[in-house]
Amino acid sequence: MRRTSGLRLGLSALLLLGALSGTGAVAADRSAADENEGASEAIVEAMSRDFGLTEAQARERLRAETAAAGIEEDARQAAGASFGGAWFEADTGELVVAVTDRDLVGAVRATGAEAEVVRHSEAELTATLEAVDGLAERSGAPAGVASWRVDPRANGVVVSVVEGEAQDPAVAAFLADAGRQGPVTVEETADRAPETFAAGTVGGDPFYTGNVRCSIGFSVHGGFVTAGHCGRPGQAVYGWDRSLVGYIQGSSFPGNDHAWVSVGNGWWTVPVVLGWGTVSDALVRGSAEAPIGASICRSGSTTGWHCGVVRGKNETVNYSSGEVVYQLTRTSVCAEPGDSGGSYISGDQAQGVTSGGYGNCSSGGETWYQPLNEILSTYGLTLHTA
Repeated sequence: MRRTSGLRLGLSALLLLGALSGTGAVAADRSAADENEGASEAIVEAMSRDFGLTEAQARERLRAETAAAGIEEDARQAAGASFGGAWFEADTGELVVAVTDRDLVGAVRATGAEAEVVRHSEAELTATLEAVDGLAERSGAPAGVASWRVDPRANGVVVSVVEGEAQDPAVAAFLADAGRQGPVTVEETADRAPETFAAGTVGGDPFYTGNVRCSIGFSVHGGFVTAGHCGRPGQAVYGWDRSLVGYIQGSSFPGNDHAWVSVGNGWWTVPVVLGWGTVSDALVRGSAEAPIGASICRSGSTTGWHCGVVRGKNETVNYSSGEVVYQLTRTSVCAEPGDSGGSYISGDQAQGVTSGGYGNCSSGGETWYQPLNEILSTYGLTLHTA
């Protein structure tokens, strides 16, 4: 791989691609020592900047989020069929678990989580979501309908409608049909529908597939993962310096939005997410899934580092170009064209790759990512961890 002068470009090359040999498993659990190491300067600096926290507050929130993620599975098992979803409450530093059976509140609290009694279980909400998915598959979703998701805090399926579009006849008809499927509520979102964040060829530190610029997600042994809308299997992939990196080995879009690229030609992989000179680079130590409400940061080749919170999971997104993608995670983090495929990380745990969103990093917006563990499972990949 060719080198150019400059620290940032050199680090970009290290992150982007590679062929280091070795094996390992996805690290979902961490020791206390790993937890302390996970509060990297990159994450702490970015959270302090974007959340208005002191360094001590940022580190305390990371510790609370790590603890919440660590007990979520035990709390889910304690709730059993009564489980109605879970989320992290930043104000209290607790994981809140929804249950439909009041008699199980004590069992859930015994795991260290708080419990909230609700009417509908997660299974009921997922069935409603799938029914709304079916409506879209049969007749399409109007452009004024941005997305729909299971929202455990609302204990329902929330349909997001573009501002001012709720009275459009096609939108109104879709919402009426959706409401007949189960517990559905409607919210207004931004003044435009979400879109994917691929971009035409411009400068920066991207990877390229033909005319499209996207961003690296995470290194895996033998390559990296990114967004599916960035290219199709067999396409050649070129690095920031336009040298050949490798080829797309697997890709899925729409429906899903994930892909993986095998690398060679002098490129190699490292377990790093770039800080783009505004924060320190972050090491990746696993892929334990962060709960709703947890902090999360994104790195992309257009806008660099930005942080926000996880706002929802298992969301179906109806992109403005007409493609529908399922089971995405929603965040308050901004992004712009060229950020597609880039990394979402919570603490030191890899979360997913940028799919799309609306808005920008000047006025704000929301984004969705494809969860990483699904990508690893789909392609039989192993995350490259520190």
